[in-house]
Amino acid sequence: MATDLLVLAGAIAVLAASGAAIVRSLARVASFLRISEYFVGFVILSFATSLPEMFVGINSALLGRPQIVLGNVFGANIANLTYIIGLPVLLAGGIKIRSDRTVKDSGWMVGAVVLPLVLLLLGPKIARLEGIVLLAAFAAYAVRLVRRGRSASIKACPCPGPREAAVAALIFVAALVALYFSADIVVARAVRLAADLGVPPLVISLFMVSFGTSLPELVSSVSAVLRGHTEMGVGNAIGSVVVNATAVLGVSAVIRPLAANGTLLIVAAAVMVFAAILLTALVEKGDRLSWLDGATLVLLYLLFLAGEFYLQGRPPGA
Repeated sequence: MATDLLVLAGAIAVLAASGAAIVRSLARVASFLRISEYFVGFVILSFATSLPEMFVGINSALLGRPQIVLGNVFGANIANLTYIIGLPVLLAGGIKIRSDRTVKDSGWMVGAVVLPLVLLLLGPKIARLEGIVLLAAFAAYAVRLVRRGRSASIKACPCPGPREAAVAALIFVAALVALYFSADIVVARAVRLAADLGVPPLVISLFMVSFGTSLPELVSSVSAVLRGHTEMGVGNAIGSVVVNATAVLGVSAVIRPLAANGTLLIVAAAVMVFAAILLTALVEKGDRLSWLDGATLVLLYLLFLAGEFYLQGRPPGA
């Protein structure tokens, strides 16, 4: 068990480092191509930081582990909606937001987290056809962002030269390869560790795996907020939630239908929807997320942790 735990921790570290490297390299390439800062912040960051979840989802689906797919996505989304936004807000002592733009994005986010739950309520699983529905929702969201990004201002130079851009592209490819193999190890070891500990793989994926796959979002959001790009930090987390709930679940379901069952997963789904609605309400109430708002989001995640571990420790039928 100790070996499985160490290998899992190491694979999660490689997964997180690969995700961060992908974000940095794509940002450099985008800067060389003179792509707008908005496009970099919202499109590239939110999509690229969700690649760890995507690769874990693909590998889990191929191995027939739907609980890991759903646990990772739900756990990562809860993380994005709580401490990944809450911690930067706490560190900055509150952040300003552009309510008109962010409110619209948060509305899409609520719809994105509710959609897979509606599909699960319509049947015992997210089938391949329903996976295509999720991918269509992702496509609509992506088109909307790209269209809005075209009207944004172009980043000012200094921009990286051709050599730097080429190196960044090579780093991107290498990080993508590392991401794939580390995701494969994470899924395999998570299953073994769950068996060793006598807990469902869902528990491991809800917390350990989702924490690792969410590290790129956390690092990106904290860095963006502390550098004064508050809209980028919040938008990165919101965009990642949408990508996870649509693209990641959609691709995984197309590979293999995702069956959902169990109290832990139901509670996680409810907390995810509640956190999305809470964040939207906090964004809509003004042009600022206060220190108290950040503390509330972090506290919600801690309560989620406590509740899930309490439910896991209860005897069957209690």
